[in-house]
Formats: sequence, structure tokens, C-alpha cells
Amino acid sequence: MLASYWVQCQNGTMTKHVNLRLPDDVHEMAVAAAAADDRSLNSWLISVVRHAAEPGETPNRPGGDSAALAPLRGSGHSPRP
Repeated sequence: MLASYWVQCQNGTMTKHVNLRLPDDVHEMAVAAAAADDRSLNSWLISVVRHAAEPGETPNRPGGDSAALAPLRGSGHSPRP
């Protein structure tokens, strides 16, 4: 019972946990963008993902086709020390 309490949001919807690995530079940009929007990083990321997942025309989805792949930018990997 206690475990189910911890996975509910304020509005009663269930949440999912995702382990997201970001390159250092992307993390820094996301933290700065969240701060500029006066949000936590988690709240900002939810907003960005929700906006990106909405159906409709975007530059990365020609004709609103959600199956169209977005162009890759960089390798997507952080350099290893």
C-alpha cells in the first residue's frame, strides 16, 4: 500500500521512472533551460517530452508523421573519461 502511494502524482495519475543518460553538454543546456523557465529539471523534461509527443506538424515530423525519424545531431554519447 505504501509503495503505491509513492508512485502517484498529485493528480492521482501513475508515474513511470526512466533512467535517462544525457551527454554533459545537453544536461547543462537542459538545466539552464529549466532554470530560465523557473522549473525543476524533471518538470521541464516532462513538458518537453509531452510537447514532442503531441500529434501535429513539427520540423522533425514532416506532415505530422510520428513514424518519421528526427534527424540525428551528434553521436548522442558523452565522452568517457
